[in-house]
Amino acid sequence: MKLVFTLAIQTLLGVSLNGSPFAAAASECENQSTTVNLGMSIMKAPAGVNPCAGTKPADGGAFDNSACFAADGTVPAGPQAGANVSKDYKGLMEYNGTEPISKPYYETDLCPVNVHWHLGAEHLSDGQFDAVGHGPSDIEHRRLAAGKERKGNLCHHYKEDDSKFTEHYEWKHCLGMEVGQTYEVHWPHSKAGACGTPNQYQSPFYDGVFCHGSKLDTSILPQQVGVQAQVFTIVNDESYYYPDLIRGMIVDGEMGKDMAVYVGSTTGTSRDNEVCSMYSPITWQVDRTCHMISASSFDRMCGEMKAQRDDMSSDLHAHGSRITVDDKLAADNLSFTKHTP
Repeated sequence: MKLVFTLAIQTLLGVSLNGSPFAAAASECENQSTTVNLGMSIMKAPAGVNPCAGTKPADGGAFDNSACFAADGTVPAGPQAGANVSKDYKGLMEYNGTEPISKPYYETDLCPVNVHWHLGAEHLSDGQFDAVGHGPSDIEHRRLAAGKERKGNLCHHYKEDDSKFTEHYEWKHCLGMEVGQTYEVHWPHSKAGACGTPNQYQSPFYDGVFCHGSKLDTSILPQQVGVQAQVFTIVNDESYYYPDLIRGMIVDGEMGKDMAVYVGSTTGTSRDNEVCSMYSPITWQVDRTCHMISASSFDRMCGEMKAQRDDMSSDLHAHGSRITVDDKLAADNLSFTKHTP
């Protein structure tokens, strides 16, 4: 027997079944596979005024990308991301500014204002997601020649003779996704977001970060703005299903157990080791381990993104990955912590 009805009650009502009339049935089925129906129609939030729309700083201002290195060798833009987060790594940029947030963002007054993901990992974690990882797609120079998004570092889970990495999944909401592939998910957080309202999630994410810009104190920006990052290999296997991926990184078991924390910048392929982001410094919290997650977990998240008041269609596909930043652009304050449920 599939636990479809029980799972639907939990999902739709957001409650635990412990102690309820359904608990016994759930217990009987706990070792059996569950089916997640993602074919439901998507309903958007009611129309309304979006105070976050257009709050991203305009082009032509202080936040435009800039040359990474000045003539004297300094870095005007400040520390960059995504960095090497391998154990014992230390960037070469001396950083003496506001320290990053080390505790989970849900224990602060920041809220997630967007979710998006990159093809491959922008960060580097030796043995977890790196240049010698494996995946199903063409090698990099062929991808670039075909005009495809740049792919970053890959995880080591993929096995071509294991069906969970190769079996086709019928995507209903996400675009251009691939079973067996590595993706790095980012959840930008901000103290100035429209937290707890229908306007909380925004695309582009800058609109969410700067929604109520007067709340931001730029002198302590790493305490005001941060990003969570978690790296996954997509599998077609419901035993790796997690709901609510839109809300933030997963903290469960090994997930969130080995976190790297540092100050960096925004990322994306408009930046590299010559052109830098001026959105710096902000906190980065990066799970150093690559995890497996079901394709249905991602597809559910994309369906929930479609249901937001703001149009998030520009984030329903993987973005290209920035090349891992040069040591000279990485702050020297990388530290490690553990997030627990």
